[in-house]
Amino acid sequence: MPRITLEVSEELSQQLAQVGDRLPELLALSLQQPAVPAQVYRYILDFLASNPTPEQIAEFKPTPEMQERLRTLLTRSNTGELTPTELKELDEYERIEHLVVMIKAGNLSYLTN
Repeated sequence: MPRITLEVSEELSQQLAQVGDRLPELLALSLQQPAVPAQVYRYILDFLASNPTPEQIAEFKPTPEMQERLRTLLTRSNTGELTPTELKELDEYERIEHLVVMIKAGNLSYLTN
């Protein structure tokens, strides 16, 4: 297994000592990028945190930029040109869409009364 030598501050050295054997795992996790940009999650969380009305929830949709990115990914998927990273991104957009649909479905009773 390769070894890496780093020079770090005394404070960081003490913090790393507390991590112990988990350091390789934590380094690997820190190098992983989210499947979709952080602003996508932030957009959804900001909306949910705003305490939206059932009508606002029913009308909630992705930003134009998100819609365009999704169209691009779907087109690349249909032509078999998706990279593994893009496939993860598309899968994450599908999970997000599923969650939003579930949230909207939970509010349908409020809209029909």
